[in-house]
Amino acid sequence: MYEKEQSLDGPPLIRDLLKERQAELTAAERKLSAVLLDDSLVAGLQSITRLAEAAEVSTPTIIRLARKLGFDGFPDLQDAIREEVAARMKRPLAKLDLAAPGGDHIVARFTEAVAANINRTLDRLDLATFDATAALLSDPSRRLHLLGGRITRSNAHYFFNHLQIIRSGVTLLDSSPSVWPQALLDMGPEAVLVVFDIRRYERELEKLAGLAVAAGAQVVLFTDAWGSPIERHAAHVFRAMVEVPSSWDSTLAVNLLVEALVAEVQTRAAASSAERISALEDMIGASKIFRS
Repeated sequence: MYEKEQSLDGPPLIRDLLKERQAELTAAERKLSAVLLDDSLVAGLQSITRLAEAAEVSTPTIIRLARKLGFDGFPDLQDAIREEVAARMKRPLAKLDLAAPGGDHIVARFTEAVAANINRTLDRLDLATFDATAALLSDPSRRLHLLGGRITRSNAHYFFNHLQIIRSGVTLLDSSPSVWPQALLDMGPEAVLVVFDIRRYERELEKLAGLAVAAGAQVVLFTDAWGSPIERHAAHVFRAMVEVPSSWDSTLAVNLLVEALVAEVQTRAAASSAERISALEDMIGASKIFRS
């Protein structure tokens, strides 16, 4: 679903290593791996004894898994987990040091960071995932549902605005979880749920994604370098770089992927989208909403 990721310019993420090495693991090690992945690695911050009890495996199993992942032992693995969890859960105030004044103007520093984010996002982009997602979103038999979190709601709205011009059957879900059960009634095997979720990840979105998959829908996820827990439910995943010299993460690399998908979906649905856009222009003219 995505190419091997790195945490900024550091070593591969533990989450990715666990997924990549599944075929090499014993049954007990896979059981331990599932416990770590199911709790976004947080379980790995416990003592080795408590982790062994939680996963119902032996402490030697934990040590063997750590070594298979390339670490000298559990302490080294735990240090890596601690760093990864800290980076993923970094709060806005904790990022203020990154925004401290430097020799260059903030505009220059911000632009440089965004350009790097875009380049690194594209370097890691799996084109097969992109093409499969474009085919899914351009299929007229599919009903599309879009939703974002507190920060990424605007990304979902932007994607919705474009898709609903190109094709029919596109819905922007209400941000209130209390109305999601009604939306789930329309999510069957022909439905696609497009979710945006970057750190700090939202449990409500993960719950919705799980329920949608249980109903037969496919999930397309846009997330950050560390990967939202929603990945376990997603058929297609896009990881984008989000770090900038600010208290907040940037979603400009996410929107680049969104706009590229809009262009490809419109190309794939050229005939029907042209008719739809033409009809929309006629309607706008008749309503005289905009000045000519």
